Amino acid sequence: MSFPVVRNRRLRGNAAIRNLVRENQVTVNDLVQPIFVTHGTNVKSEIASMPGVYHLSLDMLKAEIDEITSLGIQAILLFGVPDHKDAKGTSAYMEDGIVQQATRFIKELNPNLLIIADTCLCQFTDTGHCGVIHHHPVTGAADVANDPSLELLVRTAVSQAKAGADIIAPSNMMDGYVHAIRSGLDEAGYENTPIMAYSVKYASAYYGPFRDAAHSTPQFGDRKTYQMDPANGREALREAESDVVEGADFLMVKPALAYMDIIRMLKDNFDLPVVAYNVSAEYSMIKAAALQGWVNEEAIVMETMLSFKRAGADIILTYFAKDIARYLKNS
Repeated sequence: MSFPVVRNRRLRGNAAIRNLVRENQVTVNDLVQPIFVTHGTNVKSEIASMPGVYHLSLDMLKAEIDEITSLGIQAILLFGVPDHKDAKGTSAYMEDGIVQQATRFIKELNPNLLIIADTCLCQFTDTGHCGVIHHHPVTGAADVANDPSLELLVRTAVSQAKAGADIIAPSNMMDGYVHAIRSGLDEAGYENTPIMAYSVKYASAYYGPFRDAAHSTPQFGDRKTYQMDPANGREALREAESDVVEGADFLMVKPALAYMDIIRMLKDNFDLPVVAYNVSAEYSMIKAAALQGWVNEEAIVMETMLSFKRAGADIILTYFAKDIARYLKNS
């Protein structure tokens, strides 16, 4: 039977009914706010391509952490912008590296704020790549050496856990990275530290503003030999399955907006929490359009977040986290 017996509009008649039957919702508990920390003093420098996002020195972190806490956001993703880069990204795993310093400082400010440490080398290497470079002995062609890079990533993860990071989030896309980091954390006594694996990370054009923010643009070539081809979907299942077998605790899809089919694919095939990374260009496009008056920023942001939840995301990493928390409070 259908119309007039079936009238789907009956369940849309007023706000109370719509609230009762709403299938998905965004709460502040779903959100993670990324932060970029750097060396120096009195640094609060807005990133030109990401309005409202800043490079912050340690002495400027308190105001940021206080704001995040007051809004009810319970987790941050910590990126470091170092003052020293070299071939092996040594400042990524130094005890006094910028991420390690910031982690200890934030834990003093708010021990209950969950710190997710981005575990990669691209911000710290002078090549801008996510590992150490190998040159082919015959052709001289340069590429990222997988296994030697794993050793440095393990050192980075352990140093971040030692500094107080609650979750390790490796974003490098090296083969075997979850196994290597899980083994390294366990051996160092951090067997209870979870790994938020960047399981499905595409070689995407949506990262442009982030590379301005992290100063991590590759100095040659690109990252297509280790990040995924945007044309591929089934390959995402192989990547995610590898991470599950190796001991991942979360599975991430990055970027989120153009890859909601992949979010749904992981949700339907695995029982780990699925993380959607609402990346820099997704943020910047909305901000730019809103600044021109072309879109209603709050409406389009919330619709986008609901879309991530509907696709299957349990957690959303987004530069809009503070804005969304304000929207939710005001509503």
